[in-house]
Amino acid sequence: MPKLIRVTTVPISLKLLLAGQMKYMKEAGWDVLMVSADGKEINEIEKGEGCTHYTVPFTRKITPLHDIVCLWKLYGLFKQEKPDIVHSHTPKAGLLSMWAAKLAGVKVRIHTVAGLPYMVAEKQKKSLLVQMEKSTYASATAVWPNSKSLREFIIKEGLAEPEKLKVIGEGSSNGIDLKKFNRNSLKENHLVAATMRIMPSENDFIILAIGRLVKDKGIEELVQAFVGSKLADRAKLVLLGSFEQDLNPLDQEVVRKIQDHPRIVQIEWTDHVAHYLALADVLVHASHREGFPNVLLEAGAMQVPIICSDIIGNLDIVTNKKTGLVFPVKKTDILKDALEFAYVKRDYMQLLADNLFEEVTTKYERGKMHHLILEEYNKYVPQEKIEMK
Repeated sequence: MPKLIRVTTVPISLKLLLAGQMKYMKEAGWDVLMVSADGKEINEIEKGEGCTHYTVPFTRKITPLHDIVCLWKLYGLFKQEKPDIVHSHTPKAGLLSMWAAKLAGVKVRIHTVAGLPYMVAEKQKKSLLVQMEKSTYASATAVWPNSKSLREFIIKEGLAEPEKLKVIGEGSSNGIDLKKFNRNSLKENHLVAATMRIMPSENDFIILAIGRLVKDKGIEELVQAFVGSKLADRAKLVLLGSFEQDLNPLDQEVVRKIQDHPRIVQIEWTDHVAHYLALADVLVHASHREGFPNVLLEAGAMQVPIICSDIIGNLDIVTNKKTGLVFPVKKTDILKDALEFAYVKRDYMQLLADNLFEEVTTKYERGKMHHLILEEYNKYVPQEKIEMK
């Protein structure tokens, strides 16, 4: 039986970014071990995926001495388990597990790239992050950018050799669960709970943003665009996500606006994203950097109109005035105009959303993506091992 070790920095990435993938590989005859830092999600992940989890105390910050400890733990694990493939996802897990796997003699080392932190880093930090990316890719035997435009950017920046890079299918790390993100499968109690949290008036226009409340996600521009728009008294801005003021903090004035503005609702992260999408009139994704954002696939599957920034990843999914509205990243005034346009031209926005729905359901179904990844894995393993299932 071939053995796969799947590594992410934090367990919520296993839960949200790779949901169902480990279970699929196990059912296809692979012995699968999951690795991440400790977290409350681990029991749920082990139960849901049916695979064992091993804890390595990764941090998401630059912590050299602590990282050496993690590197040593990974090396020992890989030596002991002797996997056929180590496959990492997220920057810190990628760097350390690709290093450790190479040192331990693991022949197949795959890293999925789902965005590059250095694209929005401050100057003094940027060069270090660039070197970390290059080192990760150099230690890997295969690098899988999760969008075509991200692959092109990696080549342009000289981060890795083109022949080492491959986009699986049309892009995405895990596809979209079309059973979960389906208006016909929503649970009434969760829909009621979401409605109670938003507390919309009968005619409120609901603007939804999903994701961490950090600078990189364009939250500052979105809040400023909303507050400065003509919609501030006839719409609600719903921010579904948690603050991360220790890693990529929002300006304190923006935080105060989020907390104090009567038409802005901040809701802590929940697994019931589909129910909030069902209540939204438009999904805004103003992010500064992405790989291949799941939230756009989710909104597409739910036929929610989209406004997004013109960055790598977003542009792989949304085509301006065909499947959504695209605005120049960080341009608050243009975002404000787009919000006002979406409010007035609702029928037009719904046509764009319907177009995206067709693309998402055709190209990005989760089972299809899992099958494509399995096919790639099987190419790396002797046929007799696969037949030992």
